[in-house]
Amino acid sequence: MVVIRGVTGGTNMPGARSTRGTSGGFRVGGGTDDTREANATSGVAGASAIGLLAVQELGPASERDARAFRRGEEMLQELKALQLELLEGRADPGRLEQLSRLTEGEKPADPILAEALEAVVLRARLELAKRGIGG
Repeated sequence: MVVIRGVTGGTNMPGARSTRGTSGGFRVGGGTDDTREANATSGVAGASAIGLLAVQELGPASERDARAFRRGEEMLQELKALQLELLEGRADPGRLEQLSRLTEGEKPADPILAEALEAVVLRARLELAKRGIGG
């Protein structure tokens, strides 16, 4: 069991007002407009720097993953449309051909994405096999 004793004071933030001697709670000082703008800008700059690093990190493997992800999404959309068509008592042969084409493609580098894509491909192939399409 952990026992916590006492509370120590923290550090003062620039622009923050002390609330000691006031009735409960805490208050973050509004600071000047310049201070607020500087804080907001530094947060945006930090996020932009992270985004730039992510873009620089893109390489052949991430491009392959992106293509595989899009292919998986397209397969899911085709499967959903096929399901709706089957509920209406029809199945578009063009949709089945497109679904068949989407089951073929390069394997993503990301192992988690590869596993998810394999599951979607398996489901698509099962639907195609039910209709006598595929090998």
